[in-house]
Amino acid sequence: MLIAGWELDRLLGDPSWLPHPVVGFGKLIGWGERWLNKGTWQRLKGGIMAIVLILLAFGIGWILPRYCDFIIVFFCLAGTTLMREVRQVFIAVDRSLDEGRQQVARIVGRDTANLTAQEVRTAALETLAENLSDGVVAPLFWYILLGAPGMLAYKMVNTLDSMIGYRTERYCRFGTIAARIDDIANYIPARLTALLMILVTGRFSLFRFVWRYGRCHASPNSGWPEAALAGILNCRFGGPHDYFGQTFDKPYIGTNDRLLTTQDMMRSIRIAVVTEVLMVLITCTLSYVL
Repeated sequence: MLIAGWELDRLLGDPSWLPHPVVGFGKLIGWGERWLNKGTWQRLKGGIMAIVLILLAFGIGWILPRYCDFIIVFFCLAGTTLMREVRQVFIAVDRSLDEGRQQVARIVGRDTANLTAQEVRTAALETLAENLSDGVVAPLFWYILLGAPGMLAYKMVNTLDSMIGYRTERYCRFGTIAARIDDIANYIPARLTALLMILVTGRFSLFRFVWRYGRCHASPNSGWPEAALAGILNCRFGGPHDYFGQTFDKPYIGTNDRLLTTQDMMRSIRIAVVTEVLMVLITCTLSYVL
């Protein structure tokens, strides 16, 4: 089931013509947020909503027949689409800055209207590293622990965080518990992603770099895979980002503020592909043994 679902993702990605459960998750979250995120007890209401939706996703995965597991795997893995989108960002920004900004807005949560070409490329590679964890390694990690239902529940956790897990005025209370659940769910996968990326390159000296900069991030998890990729490319990530009209100063990861190129993108995608294959092999092995 795992291999079949993974191969289907490699073949199709996330085709626009196929309804995706994450879209349904997003509609549920949006409806709940509009109904509950007002008045008093916002933190409590947001936490209850998050827990109920996560259990609902797990329950759906549990009651579905086991032969549907490959469909869950297909929907929960995002490696192919992620790499395709990152590649398209670099192609677009090479044509025009406006086109690059529009393309990168498809895969990042930050405001993109005023990004420079360098910032567009940096945003794309930061997203590649972060979502290699969120979209590939973490779902497979939870597949090992809880099977396809755990994978689907994780997808709900990740969707909740991406929609209401921001420290803005609107979400700072309502999304607090959802964000903390996401931090817990990604704690091991984020560090595992960084480890696998280093193993893929064979550059074990990067462990010191990742240990130094992995903690230099507003998120307790995102910095680890980003630090691994920054070390591999010898570049710098982080810095000021705008979200919903507010500027957040994120610590820099790395010191070499060099220009990023299409060759950097191609190298990053090759590393991501091999990391994904390695994680699939680990998941198959552990799922069989356990």
